[in-house]
Amino acid sequence: MEAAVMLGSSAVSMATPLASSKVPILGAIGRRRVGLESSMTGTMVVIPQRRRDVMRMCMGEVGLAGEVVKVKAESEAAKPPVFPLLDLFEFICSGPLLEKTRFTKEKVAERIDEWLALGVKLSRQLRFDEFNLSHSEKVRIYHYYVPVFLWCKDELEIHTNKFKSGEEVPPLVIGISAPQGCGKTTIVYSLEYLFNSCGSRAASISIDDFYLTAAEQKKLSESNPGNRLLELRGNAGSHDLKLGTETLEALRCLTTSGKEFNLPRYDKSAFSGSGDRADPSKWEKIEGPVKVVLFEGWMLGFEPQNEAEVTSVDPQLAPINKNLEAYYDAWHKYIDSWIVIQVDDPTWVFRWRLQAEIAMRMDGKPGMTDEQVADFVSRYVPAYKAYLPALYEHGPKGSEGEHLLMLHIDENRNPIG
Repeated sequence: MEAAVMLGSSAVSMATPLASSKVPILGAIGRRRVGLESSMTGTMVVIPQRRRDVMRMCMGEVGLAGEVVKVKAESEAAKPPVFPLLDLFEFICSGPLLEKTRFTKEKVAERIDEWLALGVKLSRQLRFDEFNLSHSEKVRIYHYYVPVFLWCKDELEIHTNKFKSGEEVPPLVIGISAPQGCGKTTIVYSLEYLFNSCGSRAASISIDDFYLTAAEQKKLSESNPGNRLLELRGNAGSHDLKLGTETLEALRCLTTSGKEFNLPRYDKSAFSGSGDRADPSKWEKIEGPVKVVLFEGWMLGFEPQNEAEVTSVDPQLAPINKNLEAYYDAWHKYIDSWIVIQVDDPTWVFRWRLQAEIAMRMDGKPGMTDEQVADFVSRYVPAYKAYLPALYEHGPKGSEGEHLLMLHIDENRNPIG
């Protein structure tokens, strides 16, 4: 049987039922085998003509004749389980971040080729079983990583269009503020991979890369005797602000081929988990032109608050509140667009951090014991309690509404709004 699906400005047209003609979406939406007709329920959905490569990847054997795509029925035994395109479309449109990432159902339909291609690429890169994604994996791909990437991609286009033809365009700097353990590493990795795979070179840096050396951290601790919040790395004051500024400025200059820069890195496993700056020979080299800089950190965007209110949370926050005064000019002012990942309870960080340390130990790397994790996280909780409310209510200083993406995750790190 052969059925035609009309693409373009008209609705999806089905002259004959497609119960036997399936659209493989590589495991994107469950294992139901239903036809496109059952997904329509009388709703007009506009799906534009897709590029040949995406159609081949997502639909198997496809022929193009004007705006008519002919989907040939496949042998049940010859192909793995496949799923209807409109099921995937509906799943994407049910995502909690859709509106926040500037999408509507109509816009998803217009760019469905991008969604499909990005979903397949990322599934493979994250080593998911693309023919049998779990519900959690489907949520991560189509409700979280892909829509956030497309928002970032649109931000890059807006940023680029601010410059005249022939002008050097500095990289778009995207700040990502999120508590420890909430999945920052994975989302930054995913965004960096997708940008690079789409031809826009991206570089990722973390505020962790700019921690003081072990020797400098020791001096900081000694100059604040009895203050456990500055005894170890983490809080404001334990960063080399100058190193961060120099790195951001250097990255903004990587606008052409032939330019390169070595990105500072921090070795958290050094000194049994206390950490130290990595040897410069191990720093990552990045070559121009760089289009996007992904700058992430657990306290990125924190701003000093009323001292009385801060010290009511913990008196030892007083010097940290003072230290925060320098962070905007050193780092935050370089950020063009912001992503703020919100959590309901910052104490979730303990469980998340424990999971990360266990994974590190399983990989054969030295890491903190469970008791050390509890002690370590307890040194961050006061700052979360003191500074997250203002960040969540007002956004980072200097951020503009249209260039700020505030999203909410649950305890399982899944987006909920």
